[in-house]
Amino acid sequence: MSSAAGTSRGRLFVIAAPSGAGKTSLVRALVQREPSLRFSVSYTTRAQRPNEVEGRDYFFVTRDEFERMVAAGEFLEHARVFDNCYGTSRRQVEQSLEAGHDLILEIDWQGARQIRRALPECISIFILPPSRAELERRLRGRGTDADDVIRRRLRDAAGDMGHWSEFRYVVVNDDFQLALDQLAAIVAGQGEPARADRQGLAELAQSLTAE
Repeated sequence: MSSAAGTSRGRLFVIAAPSGAGKTSLVRALVQREPSLRFSVSYTTRAQRPNEVEGRDYFFVTRDEFERMVAAGEFLEHARVFDNCYGTSRRQVEQSLEAGHDLILEIDWQGARQIRRALPECISIFILPPSRAELERRLRGRGTDADDVIRRRLRDAAGDMGHWSEFRYVVVNDDFQLALDQLAAIVAGQGEPARADRQGLAELAQSLTAE
């Protein structure tokens, strides 16, 4: 694990998943478990939810401000998801890595693709749900989205999950604690069992993305 006290450059962990796979809960738990990890906070034009805190969950900005940042080249990656824009501050990431901090970036597959191009040394992780039925149950259990939004998220999730093989590691969030253990192992440099090319994973992915 890199340390701010050392001179080595920090590592960037890029974590993506379809909506409802449990990515945010896992990332929060991982940061609590590994105190030396820092969380990269993204910018978004999405409306702030009641349980979200400015600067902790996201930096909430207007569409005009977001477009200004895009034009100024301030984003390492940015994407439009569900009619809202999300972006990662280039300066925030570079400053953290140069200081020797290990950083977690929680984004979608589009953003992850941009990050891999800009920083090919990043460690990419994709989180899958155990089944489509479980994905729907989790989305409905949030109680924050209307039915039409949930239906749209479920339709788009199949497309999102089709990009799992672009990632170095894939974690299946069936049992939360086991999934968290796998993420911690990856951070510790012991992620071999979670490699994306492991036996049986392609079959699961096929069942998740089949129409």
